[in-house]
Amino acid sequence: MAVTLTEKAAKHINRYLERRGKGVGLRFGVRTTGCSGLAYKLEYVDEASAEDAVFESHGVKVFVDPKSLAYIDGTELDFAREGLNEGFRFNNPNVKDNCGCGESFRV
Repeated sequence: MAVTLTEKAAKHINRYLERRGKGVGLRFGVRTTGCSGLAYKLEYVDEASAEDAVFESHGVKVFVDPKSLAYIDGTELDFAREGLNEGFRFNNPNVKDNCGCGESFRV
């Protein structure tokens, strides 16, 4: 399995990296928090870590730490705009339950 991006998500990430003027990709992981236990975390990567798993999708590198990979393996990141709102959407096949506010999940 792997972590993948839709074309829209890859374009958004590339535009942001170009505006920043630096960066090698996107770090995608999870942290413990919220009602259901886990929440996604995203940050731009300036330097890769040796232990990261690296996936490439539509020309964008996605870095995942080994602890997070078990929870997000097979996930597709999408980027959507709805009215004035925009953001990433996570299509994670491992999710068993989401909290009511949509901020956390359980596997």
